[in-house]
Amino acid sequence: MALSDSLANYFGFEEHGTTLRTEVLAGLTTFLTMSYIVVVNPSILAGIPGEKPGIVVQGYSVGEVQSMLAVVTIIAAAVATLIMALYANRPFGQAPGLGLNAFFAFTVVGALGISWQTALAAVVVEGIIFIALTAIGAREYVIRAFPEPVKFAVGTGIGLFLAFIGLQAMNIVVNANTLVTLGPVATDPVAIVSVVGLFLTFALYARGIRGSIIIGILATAALGWIVANAGLVGGEAADSLVAGAPGATYDITPLAGAFTTGLADIEAFTFALVVFTFFFVDFFDTAGTLTGVAQIAGFLDEDGNLPDIDKPLMADAVGTTVGGMLGTSTVTTYIESASGVEEGGRTGMTALVVALLFLASLAVVPLAAAIPLYASHIALVVIGVVMLGNVVDIAWDDLSYAIPAGMTILVMPLTYSIATGIAAGIVTYPIVKAARGEWSDIRPGHWVLAGAFVVYYVVRTNTLAA
Repeated sequence: MALSDSLANYFGFEEHGTTLRTEVLAGLTTFLTMSYIVVVNPSILAGIPGEKPGIVVQGYSVGEVQSMLAVVTIIAAAVATLIMALYANRPFGQAPGLGLNAFFAFTVVGALGISWQTALAAVVVEGIIFIALTAIGAREYVIRAFPEPVKFAVGTGIGLFLAFIGLQAMNIVVNANTLVTLGPVATDPVAIVSVVGLFLTFALYARGIRGSIIIGILATAALGWIVANAGLVGGEAADSLVAGAPGATYDITPLAGAFTTGLADIEAFTFALVVFTFFFVDFFDTAGTLTGVAQIAGFLDEDGNLPDIDKPLMADAVGTTVGGMLGTSTVTTYIESASGVEEGGRTGMTALVVALLFLASLAVVPLAAAIPLYASHIALVVIGVVMLGNVVDIAWDDLSYAIPAGMTILVMPLTYSIATGIAAGIVTYPIVKAARGEWSDIRPGHWVLAGAFVVYYVVRTNTLAA
């Protein structure tokens, strides 16, 4: 039997009305639309001593850490997507998620002061919890435990948070007497190149060009290099345009298994909050993305549910656990999978192609360390803008929904913390519902979660004050 026939039988091409050629093209399309994560994830997670929170490995340069993280990003994405292909037989790509990597670096390691090893331990624990809950079929119970407006608002809040981080890295938004203001976009070379690159990327994305984000990132980095080396600017300005991190390595041993040392020194309450936030965002982001992409593919049943959704959820959970063990933040399903579905991808063969292309991208790992921060963070602004679309799912005409959702969206970027935004929404929900006399909508779990967040922030505030 020919290989093509074996693949057709295994993935069920005839049943799903597809062909090997269609599946391969769909996989290529999905990979091109999400491949930017190989560059962006390392740039977010890799810390700079004294300047930027994240993963800092003693004895290794920032460039070496970024290349380690690129390797780990690729392996985690490939493992999760292979499980999606071979076990779930769905055309969805997976990789470490934007938003959760920012939460890892800026909130957990930066604001909370937790070591990156302990942050990785939280990712692993979250993944194991996800596996256990998926294995016993507890998805419905988990969904009912969280307020609906908060679930719908998280994506928009994260989108604003990502865009804010990206605009800061590009010197378009800067600190000032007004807390933040427009940067020197007419005189700062980084801001000028970033604006040009951002508008180019938006134009490519709006045109539906495959790989528009990675093209925009590479074009912006190239433009910065040209400006710096053509003598148009000099000195520190020129250096800032080509400020990639030198050094590259494929050795991931400083990251792999580092979570075990992180388990040795944890503060239970804070660790539980971090695990909870990782799980909350991962679970609902994945479930929402799966449902949304499945709707485009025509997979949903008459009740609007994705049959056997526990299988793709398990792929996400295993990918998260493996990724945390190797040294990266939480893995999630990518909404960019819709691009492959729109090209006709209907089976796990699409995901298999994505996984194989991720493995092939190991050849370009040194590129991840060479891309300047302002160029890589274009992806955060573009994806952040796209994520704002989630706001339409919120029932804004119902104040018991609008207030918790609005608090979640506003507090998240303004406090530089995904966890605090989620807390604001969860605490607000039962209070507003009770004020309106809608007691039947409040579950005991809503009060428990709200109370836990209040206690945590009271204890944390008093600890910091002391």
